[in-house]
Amino acid sequence: MRRRVDKFEDRRRELADAALLALADLGYARTSLRTIAEHTKFSHGLLHYYFADKVELITYCVRRYKEACVQRYEGGVGAADTPEDLAAACADGLAAALEEAPLMHRLWYDLRTQSMFEEAFRADVAEIDEGLQDMIWRNVSAYAELAGASPNCSPSEAYALFDGLFQQALLRHLSDTAEALDDFRRGVRDLFPRLLR
Repeated sequence: MRRRVDKFEDRRRELADAALLALADLGYARTSLRTIAEHTKFSHGLLHYYFADKVELITYCVRRYKEACVQRYEGGVGAADTPEDLAAACADGLAAALEEAPLMHRLWYDLRTQSMFEEAFRADVAEIDEGLQDMIWRNVSAYAELAGASPNCSPSEAYALFDGLFQQALLRHLSDTAEALDDFRRGVRDLFPRLLR
């Protein structure tokens, strides 16, 4: 029985990975399971067998992608010895994530906005947001410890500031603003000391 569950989940992951590029390119409003199937090698019926609707598929895809981003990002900042090194590693990691997959991040913001209208997204969006907030707070706390200080903000305030910088940088990057990533790195590095007492 366990192996059947594993195979089912493996197949869901395979389908989601194939669908993710179409979703990132087209966004929520312009996709259906049928449209997604047309952009992959899989049939509409197969997608529908593994996912009840596009809401389930999109949330599954975005959750998988964001979890992978968090793991990759946190792997790059764990070895900092000074507050400046940690801030630079965070800035570089976030900028690299943005540069590598801007359409995936655009899909995340699309999903988060849709959750204001589509109740089916709210629980998943809240859980993903919480994971991202925790990631940012671990870095702010580590920075504070390295600096021998304490944060002067709450986890949600820190996340709002970093997320705002990220979203602005994403918009500028998608608009082909040449200095968007450099400005973002500088903004992240400058933000860290301002979050300490």
